[in-house]
Amino acid sequence: MSIMDFNVKKLAADAGTFLSRAVQFTEEKLGQAEKTELDAHLENLLSKAECTKQWTEKIMKQTEVLLQPNPNARIEEFVYEKLDRKAPSRTNNQELLGQFMIDAGNDFGPGTAYGNALIKCGETQKRIGTADRELIQTSAINFLTPLRNFIEGDYKTIAKEKKLLQNKRLDLDAAKTRLKKAKVAETRATIWAEEVTKAEQELRITQSEFDRQAEITRLLLEGISSTHAHHLRCLNDFVEAQMTYYAQCYQYMLDLQKQLGSFPSTFVSNNNQSSTTSMSNISTPSSSAVTTSLLPSTSSTVVTPALTDLKESSGSRKARVLYDYDAANSSELSLLADEVITVYSIVGMDSDWLMGERGNQKGKVPITYLELLN
Repeated sequence: MSIMDFNVKKLAADAGTFLSRAVQFTEEKLGQAEKTELDAHLENLLSKAECTKQWTEKIMKQTEVLLQPNPNARIEEFVYEKLDRKAPSRTNNQELLGQFMIDAGNDFGPGTAYGNALIKCGETQKRIGTADRELIQTSAINFLTPLRNFIEGDYKTIAKEKKLLQNKRLDLDAAKTRLKKAKVAETRATIWAEEVTKAEQELRITQSEFDRQAEITRLLLEGISSTHAHHLRCLNDFVEAQMTYYAQCYQYMLDLQKQLGSFPSTFVSNNNQSSTTSMSNISTPSSSAVTTSLLPSTSSTVVTPALTDLKESSGSRKARVLYDYDAANSSELSLLADEVITVYSIVGMDSDWLMGERGNQKGKVPITYLELLN
């Protein structure tokens, strides 16, 4: 017999087996054939495995959406993963926004109130972008990868054995049907007794194969409990990664809030006279340092006079220096953090600058580096 003849006969036998199982399955659905029921424990294990698979897929896909909302980026990462290549590093949204803010702040001038605030906000946004990148990387390794390994590994094995069990059950029920028909025919003397014996032997073989496959499938399915325990540990890792990320973001924003809150409210209000006029009826929570520094108070408490009052008066004020400042030319005054100087306004001077005096030294100073003292 040639190899081709052998392959043809094997294909024919496989086709016959497939057709026989298809007929058996159809007759079961139509109620025309008996069906061997699995024991309740095995049925529960199968149901638990299917439920685990469905929810694991949903959680995994939604986690991917959470970590990477851009569908095109997810597709690109999927393609690179299938090609077993590392996806190119891309700038995320926080980092891009941060860079725009920094560039704008430098263009407007770091010595101006708005420019300085933009630079500080931009640096914070870039730090948040870095933290976001670390969250994605950590979550992918500690959470998404184990879930994906279950779907593409363990569950595929379970599904394969489950399908094999289904085929063994169909073979068993088909053998039961043939034996029943053989016994009916024997009573009518239409077949020999050896045909019944042959059918009984076939039933014993198929029953043994079904029982063995049911045991194999059961052992695999009982491993789902271990899978749940492993995924619980992975979930704890994911929560810890999120906790670290949000704690970092909170600390970054808290630091930024303090930096923006240290800008004198008089300077900010001077640069936003039109906006503060329209927002004069907005109440400001006492717990927010940033909001308090950007919006005028509506309470009856006495507040620091506006910069316009200082410019319109001929008097001077004491101011504390917030940051070191190196004079760019002879018309400016160098500053040291925490020192106290005298400041006053000159008619026609840029709104972002005041005149400062320290003893016999005098020169222009940027308002964003000062805090007026009562």
